[in-house]
Amino acid sequence: MAAVTVAAEWQLLHNRYYRKPELYQMQWKNVDLTRNKVACAPFGGPIAVIRDDAKIVQLYAESALRKLRIFNSAGVQISETVWKNPGGRLIGMSWTDDQILVCITQDGTVYRYNIHAEPIEPNSQLTLGADCFTHSVVECIFWGNGVVCINEAFQVYCIPDFNNPKPIKLADTGLEDFPLCTAVIEPQYTMSGNVEVLMSVADHVLLVEEDGVQQVGLGIGPLQKMVVSQNGKLLAAFTHDDKLLVMSTDFSSIIFDYTFEKSALPPEQLAWCGLDSVLLYWDDKLLMVGPGDPVSYFYDEPVLLIPECDGVRILSNMSMEFLHRVPDSTVSIFQIGSTLPAALLYDALDHFDRRSAKADENLRLIRSSLPEAVEACIDAAGHEFDVSLQWTLLRAANYGQAFCSHFQRDRIQEMCKTLRVLNAVRHPDIGIPLSIQQYKLLTPAVLIARLINAHRHLLALQISEYLGMNQEVVVMHWTCTKITASAAIPDATLLEMLLDKLKICKGISYAAVAAHADKNGRRKLAAMLVEHEPRSSKQVPLLLSIGEEDTALMKATESGDTDLVYLVLFHIWQKRPALEFFGTIQARPLARDLFVNYARHYKHEFLKDFFLSTGQLQDVAFLLWKESWELSKNPMASKGSPLHGPRIKLIEKSQHLFAETKEYVFESKAAEEHAKLLRMQHELEVTTKQAIFVDSSISDTIRTCIVLGNHRAAAKVKTEFKVSEKRWYWLKVFALATIRDWDALEKFSKEKRPPIGYRPFVEACVDADEKGEALKYIPKLTDPRERAEAYARVGMAKEAADAASQAKDNELLGRLKQTFAQNAAASSIFDTLRDRLSFPSVS
Repeated sequence: MAAVTVAAEWQLLHNRYYRKPELYQMQWKNVDLTRNKVACAPFGGPIAVIRDDAKIVQLYAESALRKLRIFNSAGVQISETVWKNPGGRLIGMSWTDDQILVCITQDGTVYRYNIHAEPIEPNSQLTLGADCFTHSVVECIFWGNGVVCINEAFQVYCIPDFNNPKPIKLADTGLEDFPLCTAVIEPQYTMSGNVEVLMSVADHVLLVEEDGVQQVGLGIGPLQKMVVSQNGKLLAAFTHDDKLLVMSTDFSSIIFDYTFEKSALPPEQLAWCGLDSVLLYWDDKLLMVGPGDPVSYFYDEPVLLIPECDGVRILSNMSMEFLHRVPDSTVSIFQIGSTLPAALLYDALDHFDRRSAKADENLRLIRSSLPEAVEACIDAAGHEFDVSLQWTLLRAANYGQAFCSHFQRDRIQEMCKTLRVLNAVRHPDIGIPLSIQQYKLLTPAVLIARLINAHRHLLALQISEYLGMNQEVVVMHWTCTKITASAAIPDATLLEMLLDKLKICKGISYAAVAAHADKNGRRKLAAMLVEHEPRSSKQVPLLLSIGEEDTALMKATESGDTDLVYLVLFHIWQKRPALEFFGTIQARPLARDLFVNYARHYKHEFLKDFFLSTGQLQDVAFLLWKESWELSKNPMASKGSPLHGPRIKLIEKSQHLFAETKEYVFESKAAEEHAKLLRMQHELEVTTKQAIFVDSSISDTIRTCIVLGNHRAAAKVKTEFKVSEKRWYWLKVFALATIRDWDALEKFSKEKRPPIGYRPFVEACVDADEKGEALKYIPKLTDPRERAEAYARVGMAKEAADAASQAKDNELLGRLKQTFAQNAAASSIFDTLRDRLSFPSVS
């Protein structure tokens, strides 16, 4: 009997059943569709209503001011606002895929509103262009996220995507009169990827694109109404001779045609019902046309057709209905006289409830087809809007599953989850009458986003938790919305409320909530919120943005992240006076050290100010000294360049600063002597006109002076810097050998007994390959070992042997033998001497 009741409401179109259940009794009051412009969003979305200013209407108990009102699909008002926008008459109004209400006025201005009737800025900057301002817009055709507009000059403009609203002018149509009707093929369904506009003109259709216009469908017109199917492949058109044509959108073939009785007017509305049938609406009649005889529905009030992916919602002043094809699973169960397994399973449950043995009989009949019957019951339950019928069908599926060992056990559980979500959003207070097919196409994530935007946070949170989805986006949106709407609540109270909800999600960004609080002018609340942010990388930048520099510096240094510390340092550096900045970083060693490290490379002057402010005179001195060396790298610092003057002054300044600190006596003395040496080297370069002295050592300066023959200058350097006699002799010996002034070297050796001995004289001569000169000094060597090695270096084996024998050193004899390994006679001499040393008693 229940099956008969269900199927009694179906209508048969050819071999397919259709049904039209009522979703809601509309709860709005005094809303007449004929007096208003109405825009309904797909996927059970909101309904926007505004009085039609193109019609003369009688005002009842209402304000003369036009109001834009937004309702859910059950007629529950969500929001309203007074329409005060300039721009002339409202030409078109529609919802985008993101549930943004787009309104286009006569002058081409585009106004956008969210679901709460709040304007989305910047509305004033979005227009269709100067042409539409000069020649008023007369028609708008919307789709998904775009719109096509036609103005009085027959120009066609398009905004392909409201997320990136850039008006595009399509090709010139060359029309002299408005088209009979217009339709749009969305960009996602065209070969070019651009929107294509179909305009019915005389007996053909113009296909208008950005790049050109072409005639298609010659001889099929005039077309008085046309609409493109959901998949963009089919076009339904009502002709002047009362025919309905269904053809491909490339006009290559007519798939179906139906001729009506003579009609005075074309239908007011034309819409696809899925992909199987087309709906035509006249003043009081709705006709569904497909293969076979059409199905008629009669209305005593105006209706609005809202196409969906799997049917059409029908909105009237009093109700919302959903006309759609009955699913095959439902037909298999409830079709009158059905003996299919699913129908028998459903009937078996009824017998089981009545404790009838026929339940077992039914199960025996369908035992081999039981899995298919269970699946059909589950699928049928998903397509039902009646909760009691859902329950019964799921019970039937569960009953059959108990006798079915090879059925996927979690299938019923999944369907129960889906239906609980759908039933929750279908409630009139929520008013989103999604079918299961729409729900799958929309996805749970988008549904939750829409609930959030409608400020249904509790339901969104419950669904997220129930489906195991991330709840953070819901909690985050709720907290931001709460902050915006709670201007009168004290910061401390509001903080407690926010924290109570934020703790639901671990790892949620308190910094993002704090940033929103700061954006809304609640800086104190922002500072309190950011304290709870565990991630320094998010916490510190926000603290800086709300003016909490000291706290930001503390958090950055505690984190140990040098990048964060530098971020805070640079921020404070730019905002605060130098002394205040120095005081801030002095108390924090990590910040101070990082600043010093950076400033050493890039900001010497600023670093000197810092060291002076903190009394670190020695560090200033080191900086000055370093700067003097930097000056030396200047290409101009040569040949008596005046740059040497500033260098010397810098070194002298550093010397004075070192002198003020007792711990840096050595550095003070070194700086003093460095300045003195630089001055002398500068004078030498000036007098010799050779840039070879500056930045050389004292020893090199002396050596260079001697090489150049300036012995007086060398002696002066020796005296000024108290060079020791030994060092002086070493330098002069090798300098004279370098210039091969052997007479001067001999004379120098005879001035007095050299404090370094005569060995350096020998080495200098040998190194210069002057063995004859070396022989002048070898006999003067007092140590026989040194004398033996010296003779060996000049190749005198016998003399080396004699000197070695005096030294009585076996190891020395071995080394000398190796030196003269190529000389057999010399080797025998050294062998003889070694034998004598080994047996001293043998004579």
